Amino acid sequence: MTAPIPRDIPDLPAIPGPPLVLPSPVPATAVVAPVRRPAAALFRLLIALTAVAGVTLEILLGTPARTLSYFSIQTSILLAVVMFLSASRAWRARRPLPSAVTGAALLYVVVNALVYHLLLAHATPPFLMTDATAPPARWHAQWAALQILHTVVPAAAVADWLLLTPAARMHLRQATAWLLYPLAYLAFYLARAAFLPAPSPGRYLYPFLDVGAHGYRSTLANALLLGLAMYGLAILLIALDHTRPTPVRRRV
Repeated sequence: MTAPIPRDIPDLPAIPGPPLVLPSPVPATAVVAPVRRPAAALFRLLIALTAVAGVTLEILLGTPARTLSYFSIQTSILLAVVMFLSASRAWRARRPLPSAVTGAALLYVVVNALVYHLLLAHATPPFLMTDATAPPARWHAQWAALQILHTVVPAAAVADWLLLTPAARMHLRQATAWLLYPLAYLAFYLARAAFLPAPSPGRYLYPFLDVGAHGYRSTLANALLLGLAMYGLAILLIALDHTRPTPVRRRV
């Protein structure tokens, strides 16, 4: 038989020492409402409109189907959508877009700028959106479109990241996911070229990914080098995101 349970249970003695405060898993945004940021909203809206203007100018100057097949055009459209949504959220005091989305858009436009200025702008002839065989004259429409998409828009996106975006939002696990779209684009790029007739101009949009000139082995090797460079750049952006000072509070 078990002993009967006493009616009055004595209080347990207090444990000496200060009480332990456990960290709360609830983020600050769950209890602190974001605030409106009209300046950030206006700047991001201007970035989106500039990207749209550059893409529209390229479509008017070239063939729409071919122009929309460029990596820089597709990623500029992605950045415009991201900036439109970010501007709306900043204006309406909504929580920002996930860093996986904004970080991907930032990475792609930075890659556009680096590839253009390091590999294409100084070639003879340079990278063109049309079938021209000579570099575009300065201050003409084609030259202006190239500068908008490969200089102005990437620089503005980096400025938004450094000056208007909270720090330490990117994560290392996102770097691999960001390479899925460039890999899908490579498959689209090679499939598009395979379905176009061999003598057609613009079959291969980038000289370093020209299978007709280099063969599949060298082309895929170039693509692998670009992929590794893009992954290294993603790691660098994430590292900088965690070491740079935050320009705004995390709740914003």
